[in-house]
Amino acid sequence: MAYNFDPDSKQFLDAKEVDTELRRVFDVCHDCRRCHNLCPSFNTLLDGIDRAMEGKDAAGEVSSLLEKKTVDTVVDQCFQCKLCVPHCPYTPPHRWQVDFPRLMLRSRATRAKTDGMAIVDRVLANPEGMGRLGTLSSSLANRANRNRFFRAVMEKTLGIHRGRNLPTYASKSFEKWFAKRGTRSAGESGKAALFVTCSVNYNETETGKAAVQVLERNRVAVACPAQQCCGMPALDGGDLEGARARARENLASLAAAVRAGADVVVPGPTCSYMLKKEYPLLVKGAEAEEVAAHTFDLCEYLMKLHKSGKLDTQFVAGAGRVAYHVPCHLRVQNIGFKSRDLMRLLPDTQVELIESCSGDDGTWGFKRDYFDLSLKVARGLFRGIENAQAQIVATDCPLAGMQIQLETGNKPSHPIEIVRRGYGIAPEA
Repeated sequence: MAYNFDPDSKQFLDAKEVDTELRRVFDVCHDCRRCHNLCPSFNTLLDGIDRAMEGKDAAGEVSSLLEKKTVDTVVDQCFQCKLCVPHCPYTPPHRWQVDFPRLMLRSRATRAKTDGMAIVDRVLANPEGMGRLGTLSSSLANRANRNRFFRAVMEKTLGIHRGRNLPTYASKSFEKWFAKRGTRSAGESGKAALFVTCSVNYNETETGKAAVQVLERNRVAVACPAQQCCGMPALDGGDLEGARARARENLASLAAAVRAGADVVVPGPTCSYMLKKEYPLLVKGAEAEEVAAHTFDLCEYLMKLHKSGKLDTQFVAGAGRVAYHVPCHLRVQNIGFKSRDLMRLLPDTQVELIESCSGDDGTWGFKRDYFDLSLKVARGLFRGIENAQAQIVATDCPLAGMQIQLETGNKPSHPIEIVRRGYGIAPEA
């Protein structure tokens, strides 16, 4: 069966069908090899094929020579950066229908159905649950997350590496802040339904506040519809139905906002990718297509205003030299570099673009088994930041920000916070 990521198909979670499809795609990758060294998954695959072929006739389907252990490692080492998709010449609608990262997700979902989910995947699949608990007792949670003994226990029992810096929990969620504050714009330039993301809601609340302030500065009415996690952490761990359930609930409220004339605006690239690219496949129908068509990354939306002459460009402060890491999940949306373009509108601002993966996509870099490998993947990013010699480091991705902070000791800014400073707008209490 050709791979088409159809969760409603009877064969979708059939282990035999999945193994056949894995090996079909692996044979295509072997003959192409454009992705060698793109990520650990392809290194393991192609090096494994080369080892298996030693002393054997190269004719036929070489992937049949791969041991199951090697196949499982290839699946486990794919951390869903998606960068192989624009790199691959055989993605749909090509007749070979190669979509490597979605095939890896399908394989994980099949394994979870057969063997159950690992405890680390079950924990990381529920960021909204951890977020609600963390904000209720933020001081205690933050102290515990920095405690060496607690982290050692967490590593042993949950599989979260003791060296991974964890998000800091806010004392009040963004949703609670916004519910009390409300919107302060009549919406002359448009209406934005803010999909805040778990990271912004429970950890990086200042990013959400800056987004609201900048949008309102540009006469956009902001609303915060009912929402929960986008579902990517669940999907990443193999919980296909958990991801679909979250998608259905989000689509119900977001579709209502879109039909009321709003665009869905997202400050996090993984979540905007999910709404745009994955929801129409996870939950087929008009709602998913409608929401996807009206979903914009935050800076993409602001540059859309700029293109139509509605963006206020009366900036009063520049940012100097900015080293901007463009997240993988923004790059694969094929929208250009909107965050960079927006920051370049500030006076006396130079933006150095760094197109290197942080190696911390989704939940992968948190895990005990892959933490060290995630840092190895991020070495190009670290070199880029060092070479940029910039006053400010920026990224739209909170997970990439954690990786950068772990290496450099300094927390990067979200581009929207830099833009807020450019307007001279003070953070709200």
